[in-house]
Amino acid sequence: MQLKKSSYSQFIKNEAKNLGFIFCGISKAEFLTDEAPRLEAWLKKGMHGEMQYMENHFDKRLDPRLLVDGAKSIISLGLNYYTDQQQIDSLSPKISKYAYGADYHHVIKEKLKHLLELINNNIGETGGRAFVDSAPVLDKAWAKKAGLGWMGKNTNLINKKTGSFFFLAELIVDLELDYDIAPTADHCGTCTRCIDACPTQAIVAPYIVDGSRCISYLTIELKNEIPAEFKNKMNNWMFGCDVCQDVCPWNKFSVLHNEPAFTPHPDLLGLNKADWEEITEDVFQKVFKNSAVKRTKFSGLKRNINFLKD
Repeated sequence: MQLKKSSYSQFIKNEAKNLGFIFCGISKAEFLTDEAPRLEAWLKKGMHGEMQYMENHFDKRLDPRLLVDGAKSIISLGLNYYTDQQQIDSLSPKISKYAYGADYHHVIKEKLKHLLELINNNIGETGGRAFVDSAPVLDKAWAKKAGLGWMGKNTNLINKKTGSFFFLAELIVDLELDYDIAPTADHCGTCTRCIDACPTQAIVAPYIVDGSRCISYLTIELKNEIPAEFKNKMNNWMFGCDVCQDVCPWNKFSVLHNEPAFTPHPDLLGLNKADWEEITEDVFQKVFKNSAVKRTKFSGLKRNINFLKD
């Protein structure tokens, strides 16, 4: 079945919804003029810490046409991961909600692969690549351009209807589509809750996060020892951090996800403080078999847990 060109974009959005994505917006593949000076200034100030890869492929981060030959469109997608489930022991070291279930990289990649197949089968042969934190793509900038939300003061993308507990991903394709040309207005107003609540003062100014101070960076990306200055400032987080999202007023509109893959491992939420402090590599491998927590490895998680001890 060949679709008429005017229906391409709507077809893609309908199929994205069928695959479980809560958002789908489309923007023209072009150079991100506004982002270039911001990214350059952020890197010059060393706010990327040990994430040396952020310095690489500067031009590709700003121009998707250098990533995909003949790229014409960026299809930005959002997948909800919000849950009201919590770790039972309030004294346990904490894990960010996004890592309760299966690794989102794999879950989303499969969905994007299927979406690209649907495009090829129903619209025609289309060249493209799927991106889920896997290449130099400024996903929040593209999602903003596509109207999925606005960049909050904590630099997370926020949607007026569902808050910010969702993953972002992209399909960059060589197909010309109808583009969403009305980026969402900023609705943060005078609110500074995320800035005030950040345990490590990582949000150094509205819309600027010093990545080298962020708990998510310290517990996941940082490979060396956590600097002593953050002792007793980690708010008991051992993997990731949800503080700036938990305090955001817009997240009162968050809705529960319905993605089976994000269901927590049966043992995860029940482990108490002592269980975590005595965790073995066998238990780690069992509980986090298909989890994003594997990124920090057993040694990294142990380092984090030990750092939280009094």
